[in-house]
Amino acid sequence: MGKAFQVVFFFLLLQRKSTLTRTKMFDIAHYFPITDPTLIFFVVLCIILLAPIIMGKLRIPHIIGMVLAGMLIGEYGLDVLKRDDSFELFGKVGMYYIMFLAGLEMDLESIKKNTGKMLHFGVLTALIPFLITYAISLLLFNYSQAASLLLGCIMASNTLVAYPIIGRYGIQQHPAAALSVGATMIALILSLTAIAAITSAFNGNSGLLFWLLFLLKIAIFCTILILVVPRLTRWFLHRYSVAVMQFIFVLSMMFLSAALANAAGLEGILGAFLSGLILNRYIPHLSPLMNRIEFIGNALFIPYFLIGVGMLINVRVLFHGGDVLWVVLFMVIVGTFGKALAAYWACIRFRMSLLSGHLMCGLTSAHAAGAIAMVMVGMRLEVSPGHYLVDDTILNGVVIMILFTCIISTIITERTAKIIVLKDSTHSQHSYTNDDEKILLPVKYPELAENLLHVGMLMRNPKLNHGLVALNIVYDDEHRQENQEKGRKLLNHLIKVASSADVRMQTQVRIAANIANGIKHAFKEYDASEIIMGLHIHKEISPKFWGEFAQSLYNGLNRQIIFVRLTQPLSILRCIKVAIPSRAEFEAGFIRWLERLLRLAGNLDCRIVFYARHDCCELIRDYVRNLHPNVRDEYEVMEHWKELSNLASRMNDDHLMVFVTSRKGNISYKTAFEKLPKEIEDYYTGKSLMIIFPDQYGDRMNSMTFAEPQHQEERSAYQVIVEWVKRKRQHLRHSHNDTSSDTI
Repeated sequence: MGKAFQVVFFFLLLQRKSTLTRTKMFDIAHYFPITDPTLIFFVVLCIILLAPIIMGKLRIPHIIGMVLAGMLIGEYGLDVLKRDDSFELFGKVGMYYIMFLAGLEMDLESIKKNTGKMLHFGVLTALIPFLITYAISLLLFNYSQAASLLLGCIMASNTLVAYPIIGRYGIQQHPAAALSVGATMIALILSLTAIAAITSAFNGNSGLLFWLLFLLKIAIFCTILILVVPRLTRWFLHRYSVAVMQFIFVLSMMFLSAALANAAGLEGILGAFLSGLILNRYIPHLSPLMNRIEFIGNALFIPYFLIGVGMLINVRVLFHGGDVLWVVLFMVIVGTFGKALAAYWACIRFRMSLLSGHLMCGLTSAHAAGAIAMVMVGMRLEVSPGHYLVDDTILNGVVIMILFTCIISTIITERTAKIIVLKDSTHSQHSYTNDDEKILLPVKYPELAENLLHVGMLMRNPKLNHGLVALNIVYDDEHRQENQEKGRKLLNHLIKVASSADVRMQTQVRIAANIANGIKHAFKEYDASEIIMGLHIHKEISPKFWGEFAQSLYNGLNRQIIFVRLTQPLSILRCIKVAIPSRAEFEAGFIRWLERLLRLAGNLDCRIVFYARHDCCELIRDYVRNLHPNVRDEYEVMEHWKELSNLASRMNDDHLMVFVTSRKGNISYKTAFEKLPKEIEDYYTGKSLMIIFPDQYGDRMNSMTFAEPQHQEERSAYQVIVEWVKRKRQHLRHSHNDTSSDTI
């Protein structure tokens, strides 16, 4: 197998060695290891391509395949490739990428709610392996106290090697995954602090001045991350919307944070993780930018890192006898047992399911980046002339331990993730069968079209995978052909943007004598459920507030229509404010618009503030707590619709104001709605707005057009909400409430 592999590269190099003699021509070993950068990159790409295919047939996680392939082609295997500077560079990028994605995909609201649990689990997963390793190293292997402490720090830390598996199965926001990521960072910080103490003791810098300087550097590092990076990110994303520029900017922030962490005496992976947390709220999870970040990392940088780790591993030392075998067994067993003990202890302590314990164990049991960094520190610490704190036995033991813990971690994580996904799909297999969601996006102006698409992508239910429909209406006049071509170009651009976020999209350029009628006909043809369309920002586009045809459209359709006017990029919005009229909860479309706004707030990770009467606020609060617990919701009682002018004074540039209105004849309609255009022009000029006309027919609470809760306790709460609304509606029929226009 190895010879055949080498023969392939012999023929690729044959033309470069035309002056060789016949004898040397068949000396295949003469051509290895490969040093040509082109062929090195070719070999790596072949491994990245073939490893998932081969490992998939063997039912083995493909991450293991990357590590094993690195062992095979490395200097301790067939010696096909040298671990040159490219593996050092791309491997470090991949290591940072894993931690950056972990921070980027975490649920910040979950972090706030579970900070105590993360601290608890982080201390456990660091302390238990540390104490066990330290005691056995000192008592059984007779290592020095410093060497035992170093080994304890190595085993206390862990690397999220299996995290790409979590991303592939889409369970990044599972509670166990979030706890594991947070605990990993805490364990790494504790380990790095201990390593800093060991290093300072060896260098004679263990005094008070050293620790004050160390804390000062950390304080400066945190200050830059907290104060500078967010402001710089908002400024850049507001002014530059080119996809390539945004991607490069995000990578720059990741490397800046990693470099600052190194300068502060910490590891770069910690800085990469913290930069992911900071940029989390500026990069929506369902955005094209997020899709590009994940794609590049999973396709190139992370596999490069895994292959590079494999090239460090020398399995041959296991067969040389001596102490290496015992050291490897000790590290693998103790390290895995210590991490597993911490995971299941935390699982029991937090009353989580056994599957959560398996997932926490799988994610926290692998050692790679942190272990390599720490063992390299030990190799530089000289105990006596010619003798270092880490000898060859410990070095080989740590490297082999990395292989076995990576295999154990990926197998446990892969199997657990599959079970979790299958279990969730079984719970929710009937949740979306009656959901009629299909969003229609009428687009005409390029400056508005992409923002409308982003709103649609963030409001849609990705589990349904119904896609979006983009429509361009062209007047049937002498400029028809020219406008048709412009419309096709615009829709093709939107298709590219949607595909970059893995969102399906249908498009149509439609010829009509009347724009409103064209949209209505397309709405019926595509069996759409709602419309999202733009409001004009500049008055010169149209003399009317609603534009040329919008008023005819919402009067002619009885389904939900959302008008959007954005003056800021969606990614930098920090708050959504929703003004709700009285009796809006009794409208047929109440749940639909509420779901859309909650999805938008959840995907943008921004606050959402509801202004409504007390009963409506209570209903929405119950709904959010049971069905969208991670959304940051706030409530303020607003008794009168005329208070809209007061809300304008509290609007910032990074806020979105939402007005929930109604059509004539509906239960929540008020004559005050007719003054809404003037109030917006007077008080909300230059602000980001959204105006919603909800569905106006059918018993909304009796038709499932939103995600049904998956857990039994959530189903019970949902039924309580449904019954509450039904009782309120029955009460309304027999009551004599004041319906004058001066009430909200």
